[in-house]
Order: sequence, then structure tokens, then C-alpha cells
Amino acid sequence: MTRLFWVCLGGAIGTGARYLVAGWFLRVSGPGFPWGTLAVNAVGSFLLGVILQVSLTTKLIPPTLVPVLTTGVMGGFTTYSTFNHEVLRFFEEDAWMLGFVYLGATVAGCLLAGALGLLSGRLLAG
Repeated sequence: MTRLFWVCLGGAIGTGARYLVAGWFLRVSGPGFPWGTLAVNAVGSFLLGVILQVSLTTKLIPPTLVPVLTTGVMGGFTTYSTFNHEVLRFFEEDAWMLGFVYLGATVAGCLLAGALGLLSGRLLAG
């Protein structure tokens, strides 16, 4: 039960961070393209890669903290369900090109960010 509490608390922290980051991108770039969702998914993919690599190869992150950071914080921070809705909205509005650009940028960007996170974790922790 204690682990569940900490994972939920981590999720609340991640959700709050997502709200702030996505809101900032909306203010800066406007509503024409979901830059905020793309940014949090890419940053979340990067950070998840770092967290997993460091936790698997060192003792810098205690095993009990890993689910809090991965399932909790990063799970609350990334936004697949929002991404799914935004892609479908583009398609429903016949903005096929924007939909496919966003889909491709998210998939490629998040895979690249995740790989860079793993590499960063290796550089940081071996």
C-alpha cells in the first residue's frame, strides 16, 4: 500500500509538470500544432531512458524509487492518450498532412529521445 501511495504521488507530480509545460508551449506557440504534447512525450522518453539505464547499471537510484519515477512521475508526465486524441482530431478535420507529420515527429522524436536518454544514462553511470 505504501508503494502505491508513492507511485500515485509521483503521478501527481508528473501530471502537474505536464500541465505547466504544455501550457507554456500553448502560450508561446499558439494552438495550431500540439507542441506541448510533443515536447512532454519527447522529454519524458528521454528521462525514462536515463532513469532506467542509471537504475539498471548503478545503485544511484534505489530499486524502491524506480516505480515512483517511471510509472508515477514519467507515467503522469507523458501523454499518449492526449497524443492519440490530437492525431485523430487532425484526421477528422481533414488535416491529414499535419496529422501524419505529428504522428511521425512523435514516434521518431520519442524513439530518438529514448535512445539519447539511454546513452546519457550510460555516460552518466556507466
